Order: sequence, then structure tokens, then C-alpha cells
Amino acid sequence: MAQHVCPWWIGMLLASPIRRWFEDPEKQLQPYIREGMTVLEPGPGMGFFTLPMARMVGPTGRVIAVDIQEKMLSGLRRRAEHAGLLARVELRQARPDSLGIDDLRGKVDLVVAIAVVHEMPSDEAFFCETAGTLKEGGRLLLIEPRGHVNAHKFTHEIHSACDAGLATSERIIGGHSSVAVFAKCR
Repeated sequence: MAQHVCPWWIGMLLASPIRRWFEDPEKQLQPYIREGMTVLEPGPGMGFFTLPMARMVGPTGRVIAVDIQEKMLSGLRRRAEHAGLLARVELRQARPDSLGIDDLRGKVDLVVAIAVVHEMPSDEAFFCETAGTLKEGGRLLLIEPRGHVNAHKFTHEIHSACDAGLATSERIIGGHSSVAVFAKCR
């Protein structure tokens, strides 16, 4: 389900501990994640954000990581197992035409879409599919790197999310990323 998919071998670089010098997953995610939540993460790569989220949701929560690339999922599986977090992480391989998340309809507290929507062939389809998984009052956190997604494209993504039944509750453009938070409104 992607036009331009990040090569699997870059996943190793993106999961590197060195990345923490520039980006703190806990700091970015802390306002949105609580213990016991069900979090959907499309495009997790090898888990730079997945593992911190698995710690944050605690033993009663879970993170559902969906990627189109088996090598990304294999790397994430190894890292989650090594960290003792595999029981909190559910790994799923997406199909070329869908994330394959219909069974999650109305079951997800938070969708975390970090640097992934711009890789989708249709942001409209992505937001429709992920919005459907959200519980009433559920939220979607959208973070796109400004180096890959210009302001015009980010605004288009925001409109697509709103068309899918999500309401913008927060929008931050600055630094290295553009961020929008949405709440399910219908």
C-alpha cells in the first residue's frame, strides 16, 4: 500500500540509538499515551517509536504495528523480543491495497502515524481506514518530516483526515516536523 516505501535496510538506521540524540520518542508521545491503551502504528519500521510506546501502554495495553515489509517486521520482532516487550506488540503485515485492520473497527484508542502518510498511494484511503479503527473519542497523531512533506502536502493530509471524520484538535508546524492531532468526531 505504498508508492515510495522506505527501504528495509534504512529501518536499521532509523532504529539506531544515535537517533535519540535528535528525537526523543517518549517526550513526543507522552502527552498522548496512557497505560492500558490500544495503539495502532502503521509503518513502524523496526520500532524506534514502537518499543517506547509498548513501555508506555504497560502490561495491560498493546501496540499493533502494521508494515508492508516483512523485513521491517522481522527486525521489529527481534528488537521487541530482546527488550522483553513482544507480549505487548502485535505485528501485522499490510497488504498492497490495505492495512488489513478491518477487525480493529472501533477498538483503537490512538493511531500514531509518524513519517508514513506521505508514503501511502492515497492519504484519503489511509485516513478512512485508520479513522474506522478509532473508538469514540479516539485520537490520531500525525507527524510528518518537513524535509519530505511540504506545507501544501501536509495541509492536504489534514483535509483528508477531516474528510474521513476526524476533527483537528491541535496543529504544530515548526522544527523538523509538522504535527497534527485529530479526534474522532463521527
